[in-house]
Amino acid sequence: MSALLHAATRVTAGVFLICRASPLIEYAPHIGPILTLLGGITAFLAATTGLVQNDLKRVIAYSTCSQLGYRIFAAGLSAYTVSIFHLATHAVFKALLFLGAGSVIHARGDEQDRRKIGGLVKILPFTYRTIGVGSLALRGTPFLAGFYSKDVILEVAYGSFTREGRFAHTLGTVAALCTALYSRRLVALTFLGTKGNEARGSRRNYEDAHEAPFARAFPLGLLAIGSLVVGYVGRDIIIGLGSDA
Repeated sequence: MSALLHAATRVTAGVFLICRASPLIEYAPHIGPILTLLGGITAFLAATTGLVQNDLKRVIAYSTCSQLGYRIFAAGLSAYTVSIFHLATHAVFKALLFLGAGSVIHARGDEQDRRKIGGLVKILPFTYRTIGVGSLALRGTPFLAGFYSKDVILEVAYGSFTREGRFAHTLGTVAALCTALYSRRLVALTFLGTKGNEARGSRRNYEDAHEAPFARAFPLGLLAIGSLVVGYVGRDIIIGLGSDA
């Protein structure tokens, strides 16, 4: 339910409304720069906050807020199709991350503190691989979903030749670096541990831990496949040749 709410409602409604109201924004020349500034600041602040979180779901939630900032400043630069494209790709790999986090929390007896988890790679191998794919897509790894959408947003910001665009590009680049750091830390602390892949926390919880059943593993697999291909497939449909981006 949390994955569905985050991917389908909370982080889409505002961006979708802004893009639908694009004719009004274009006739109000001061709104675009404000959106660009606010979006860049949001991406930066949320990404830096994600660096210091230990709660598994909070890290992903702040990452969601950071990616929302990218979409807002893309819309502020009149790149509405690019904003919608990142909304679509982000929905796939972020739903994957939230659903994977739910699988980890359920397997560990509702424990969400990453400092008390660790060493789950042998217990949850499938969840580890799917969250790994989602994490790589979030970082903007080449040829995965996040690469095609996030990279275009930064290119549009850099090529806008405005102070607001360059400001958003700088903050967006720093936010992308922070995203790579906390997403890598997310996977390392949750699955690999810190000392020879040793598990942390209650032994009883590890004895009861188990891989996700088919009802959860199937959507995880579908979302992992989507995180691999949706950027490549969707780029020409939404922002490719013949589009206004």
